[in-house]
Amino acid sequence: MNAPDTYSVNVPVIELDTQSRGRFIAQTYNHLFGAICAFTLIEIGLFKSGLAEPIAKAMLGGSWLLVLGGFMVLSWFARSVAHKTTSKASQYAALLAYVIGQALIFVPLLYIADHYAPGAIASAAIITFIAFTVLTLVVFMTRKDFSFLRGILMWGGILALVTVLGGAIFGFQLGTFFSVAMVGLAGAAILYDTSNVLHHYPEDRYVAASLELFASVALMLWYVLRLLMSRR
Repeated sequence: MNAPDTYSVNVPVIELDTQSRGRFIAQTYNHLFGAICAFTLIEIGLFKSGLAEPIAKAMLGGSWLLVLGGFMVLSWFARSVAHKTTSKASQYAALLAYVIGQALIFVPLLYIADHYAPGAIASAAIITFIAFTVLTLVVFMTRKDFSFLRGILMWGGILALVTVLGGAIFGFQLGTFFSVAMVGLAGAAILYDTSNVLHHYPEDRYVAASLELFASVALMLWYVLRLLMSRR
């Protein structure tokens, strides 16, 4: 029989038996794979149907602050639901909503890359996959707890947000060094999230764990793609 909800909520998987930990890790990465597949299929559908162009032009022609603000609200809500609700249906709905939100906010960047930097999208995807795999292996092989990165990620995220908002308001360009720093921040986030999968998540939160990993992978993909586009 499964453990009661109160037990699974309060006890991290690191304290459970090997079978339970293995099941949680498998569920987490299966859901991450599903989220990445859904993201990819949504993007393919938008570009094949011709909807990507009007969406990209609408976002690029409007206020990027409104787009960013809307995505931040969606991100906060999806994460909150995935981490706090006991309903699996609500957790899955939160993950799906977040994936759709990421797919939409990526459209302008992918549209520009597709037209002005042929091959950059595929290259960025490959680089992101390799980086994610290497960072994941580091955590799984060392079993190190990277929870100490939380403070760095929090302050780094705040500084990055202020910089992005400043660029949107005052019109200055976010250069190569900013993209490099953000790729580094995304790498730290992958280490942190993977470490949490091994050490801190309770058994019933594999959907939330996959959402956090997907968010970090998407962040890295975004800035790797920006870097590649800046060199073309």
